[in-house]
Amino acid sequence: MGLMSKLAKLTLAKKAFDVARKPENQAKMKGVLASLRGKKRPR
Repeated sequence: MGLMSKLAKLTLAKKAFDVARKPENQAKMKGVLASLRGKKRPR
């Protein structure tokens, strides 16, 4: 059962990595990260 769990996690990680490599998704992630950093600064 542990092997199947690892295989499922690896498949999800590969899909997430492939999606993150697309230029349009990289731009979205930069925007999200910038907004999160902006929210954390004024404490």
